[in-house]
Amino acid sequence: MTPLVFAVLAAAANLAGAALVIRRARGGMRVVEVFLAFGAGFMLATAVLGMLPEVFVTPDAGVYVLAGYLLVHLAQHVLTPHFHFGEETHRVSAAAGVSALVGLSLHTFFDGVAIASGFLVSGELGVLLFIAVSLHKVPEGVTIASVILAGGHGARRAMAGAGAIGLATILGVGMTGVAEPLARHGLALSAGVTLYVAASNLVPEFQAKRGWATAAAFFGGAAAFAATRALLDAWLA
Repeated sequence: MTPLVFAVLAAAANLAGAALVIRRARGGMRVVEVFLAFGAGFMLATAVLGMLPEVFVTPDAGVYVLAGYLLVHLAQHVLTPHFHFGEETHRVSAAAGVSALVGLSLHTFFDGVAIASGFLVSGELGVLLFIAVSLHKVPEGVTIASVILAGGHGARRAMAGAGAIGLATILGVGMTGVAEPLARHGLALSAGVTLYVAASNLVPEFQAKRGWATAAAFFGGAAAFAATRALLDAWLA
């Protein structure tokens, strides 16, 4: 399969997350909390063990990693006045949905860049990045749909918002294939984005919760990365 197909599959998970919110699937929302922690662990391991070793072969790589990290912070927590991962349970202004959509779209664009850039390095890294991206796509869909609903809009607009951030991922793959700067620096930029989403977006959502469920999921996500890479090594050898 091509990177574009993987991007479409990842984008479908955004719609699945939005559907959970719209249908008020409380059991599904509890699963999303565990997914969020598991995805954070898998993403963090992917960035540190899979992406950074590939990008730190050039002296300016650190600049692009830092730029990716700072860019997402700018979009999600400076330009976007109301943003957090997970279900929005309080009433917000109608404009909050638009600003959340803008903030999420930037980082989901780099989700696509990450998938495409990973496949430019190797099939193994591309698949690992697809998994890392997909694991937080459902929480993304929950986030954007719940913010739009909390702003007074209906289910159709909530699904459209989830579809828009999914399309941003597909666009990221397409742009990496035609824009030479993204092909050259996309992995470093998306490594910074991945670090930010894992450590600064996802971890704070569950680190204050008591109990072993989310902690086990977080460490399990990191362990799952190692296991998945070992399986891919054996399969692709």
